[in-house]
Amino acid sequence: MNLPGRFSPYLVLRFALVALATLMVSPPVIAQEVEGTSPTAPGLQDADLPPILDRKVFTGDPEIAGAQLSPDGRFLAFRKPYEEVMNVWVKGIDESFENARLLTADERPVVGYTWSEDGRYVLYVQDKGGNENFHLYALDPKAAAEVGTGVPPARDLTPLEGIRALIYAVPDATPGTIWVGLNDRDPAWHDLYRMDLSSGERVRIYANTDRITGFEFDLDGKPRLALRSAEDGSTEILPFHEDGTVGGVIYSCNVQETCGTLRFHKDGDRVYMQTNRGERDLTELVLLDPATGEETLVERDPEGRVDFGGAAFSNVTDEIEITYYNGDRLRLYPKNDAVAADLDFLRSELPEGDVLPGSSTEDERMWLVTVTQATDPGSVYLFDRDARTVERLYRSRPSVPSEHMAEMRAIRYAARDGMEIPAYLTIPKGTSGRNLPAIIMPHGGPWARDAYGYDGMVQLFANRGYVVLQPNFRGSTGYGKAFLAAGDRGWGTGPMQHDLTDAARYLIEEGIADPDRVAILGGSYGGYATLAGLAFTPDLYAAGVDIVGPSNLLTLLETIPPYWAASRQLFYERMGNPETEQGRAQLEAQSPLNSADRIAAPLLIIQGANDPRVKQAESDQIVIALRDRGYPVEYMVAPDEGHGFRGEMNRMAMSVAIEQFLAEHLGGRKQTSVDPAVQAHLDDLMVDPATVTYTPRRRQ
Repeated sequence: MNLPGRFSPYLVLRFALVALATLMVSPPVIAQEVEGTSPTAPGLQDADLPPILDRKVFTGDPEIAGAQLSPDGRFLAFRKPYEEVMNVWVKGIDESFENARLLTADERPVVGYTWSEDGRYVLYVQDKGGNENFHLYALDPKAAAEVGTGVPPARDLTPLEGIRALIYAVPDATPGTIWVGLNDRDPAWHDLYRMDLSSGERVRIYANTDRITGFEFDLDGKPRLALRSAEDGSTEILPFHEDGTVGGVIYSCNVQETCGTLRFHKDGDRVYMQTNRGERDLTELVLLDPATGEETLVERDPEGRVDFGGAAFSNVTDEIEITYYNGDRLRLYPKNDAVAADLDFLRSELPEGDVLPGSSTEDERMWLVTVTQATDPGSVYLFDRDARTVERLYRSRPSVPSEHMAEMRAIRYAARDGMEIPAYLTIPKGTSGRNLPAIIMPHGGPWARDAYGYDGMVQLFANRGYVVLQPNFRGSTGYGKAFLAAGDRGWGTGPMQHDLTDAARYLIEEGIADPDRVAILGGSYGGYATLAGLAFTPDLYAAGVDIVGPSNLLTLLETIPPYWAASRQLFYERMGNPETEQGRAQLEAQSPLNSADRIAAPLLIIQGANDPRVKQAESDQIVIALRDRGYPVEYMVAPDEGHGFRGEMNRMAMSVAIEQFLAEHLGGRKQTSVDPAVQAHLDDLMVDPATVTYTPRRRQ
């Protein structure tokens, strides 16, 4: 059993990219040189603050991460640094980590990998410089290391230029065969290929001319259903025939609704699906009969608060063993007595925190179990279900001193129209919690959400004396379709941004934040919200940090990657349609670039040069606008990064820049010492705004 199911490399990649937003740790050093920490500093008069921790505690790579058991339980694969880059290693289950064998020696961090179902291969994905054109590689962990590299040879199973490989299925029933998607024929749509892992031979089974976005495979490893994005943005579920064609619509939901398959039932006929079609607000787990279109309710949130989160299925019986929901905290619901007893045993044996079963052996005797909490990045344990033993394998970040971390708590605050907005509040440990410098930290997506747990960036800011509030503003996922839709076309000048403004005002009215020392900081959509906050509410924020955020919504939509074609109508529905006069006017009004003359607070902009989602031009445009009006702006560009920073040295340089920027403009604490190599790298990444140029694209 795995939660939320045995990950394909594509799903591993998705979760790994999300994890990169959480800055990680490495051995700490207590900084001796500290500024901005006098006992009379505003809000800190009665403070008993923890020591300033070296920023590498929060931004360095973990010692070990992402462990996965081999299907037979004999080996453990994991990621750990090699020459300061996260790579994949393997060891025998009874061997020490010191005796582990290096499997990859990439110069760029490996973010996603998995075992093949028979354990013969380790599969992993890699792109170049953050361009997100991921290739799929396979290696034999038992093969001899090559002399030149020191690692077993890795085969590129998708050796094509300019493509993005997706893994659709790694079936149990056909362990030597996987199913992949390649956009080699049409960059906007992925064709379906069957691939032999031993030979690397791939056969195109289906040329995607029908706007298909995914497939559902039965327990025999055969594609049975296809998911299509219709021209109007609705989702359709179709039968996929053995001759490689698709049939008529079985089930559909409109662009404002959610529906998608999870896994075939063990009867081979019905399929598990999550949906909120019709009068339902929260997504539910149902069983769909493709032959009739009839759906049967399996489960909805027992507390009636959030969307269905996901399910874990047994490798042995193919039955559901756990369902989960992400409320204020993660909630697990066991589905049989044996699993319920296992979870009770684990909670009694393990430290306080959220218990999350993960990778397991094929016979399900052995589980990997992670225990995390907001003040601890977590430990991974090996649970023998038969012997009833639990052994800690590793702490991913053993140098994080949990006693000095700040607690995160779920709160609700009222927006200006009375709507309740869920959020997570972190108050620096040892402070009075009154009149402190504060950071509003909107998440990316924007159709995503923040959740409880350890967040290295949040803890870095808390250690420096900042309150951090992470609002799940309207347009965030997980709280039902009405809450999601309440953010439609509400960017910048609408309710999505108002919810962030009201979050800042909540902190001020509650006496938590000093009204003169509130900043806004975020990445991706959070970066856009930072620019919007400074442009549309210029009197509210004392500073802003924009990380890979768009400044011009029109050029953002004009340059989205071709393989996002299926989402274009969703963007138009939720953001605004640039093909209509009204929609274009709205997007222009909501683009911070067009109100750059109103920005009055200091701004730090951080960008990856190879970002395929938010092009560097998005940052260049607003840097030029500020420069040309004689307004100071700080600009950092990493030439080897994309949508977010994966490289440790880049993250370290970014953390120095952010820490120094916030200390200057909000008066928080800072570490004055900087590693000379990091400082030199930071100097290389900083761009003189006078040198920035931008050539507008011609409209097609």
